[in-house]
Amino acid sequence: MKALFCLLASPLLYAQQESLRYSINWPSGLSLGEATLTGTATPGGGNFSLTLEALVPGFPIRDEYASKTGPQFCSTQFTKASLHGTRKTSETSEFDASRSVVVRQTEKGGKSEIPFAGPCPKDALAFLFFLREELKAGRLPGSQTIYFGATYQLRLQYAGADSINLGGKREECDRLSATVKGPASEVAFQILFGRDPARTPLAVRVPFAMGTFSMELMRE
Repeated sequence: MKALFCLLASPLLYAQQESLRYSINWPSGLSLGEATLTGTATPGGGNFSLTLEALVPGFPIRDEYASKTGPQFCSTQFTKASLHGTRKTSETSEFDASRSVVVRQTEKGGKSEIPFAGPCPKDALAFLFFLREELKAGRLPGSQTIYFGATYQLRLQYAGADSINLGGKREECDRLSATVKGPASEVAFQILFGRDPARTPLAVRVPFAMGTFSMELMRE
């Protein structure tokens, strides 16, 4: 789900500032926490962040992700910090366009380099905002390589029109099916995008053995 959260226009074409709150729900529908997605346009690019906070009995979870991009949503820096129970991790990925490598460094001093192809690499958050701009233009990107510490392959497919009840109101949306394959795992999930001008992400649904967990937009 993280990596879920894990656009071909300049970020300046995107809303200057946006903050969206989501409820993270058990399969039963009960909330186990919240997430906040933010996007801020700057003259030469954009800053995006996602914070998830949940409380499984006896096991607190907090994940923080931040993306800095240049024009065309090309990533320049991606950071992630996690607290899962008593385990804390933190790392930063710098995108070195001059050498076409992602330099990944952990808080404990570990360092590695991942080569990338093409002039515009995208981390998971940058890709989400890129995708929204593509949807605005009536396009769906083909298979993509995204960066979330490691390298992941993402495939998207349009799964049809849908609707969702948010804040007591039914909203029309488009449903995308996605598959993310990493070095040691593969996850399938669905994303619902609103048909509003911003193509707001309304919900993410991730199936597990115990049921489908969801993250749904909280309307103010």
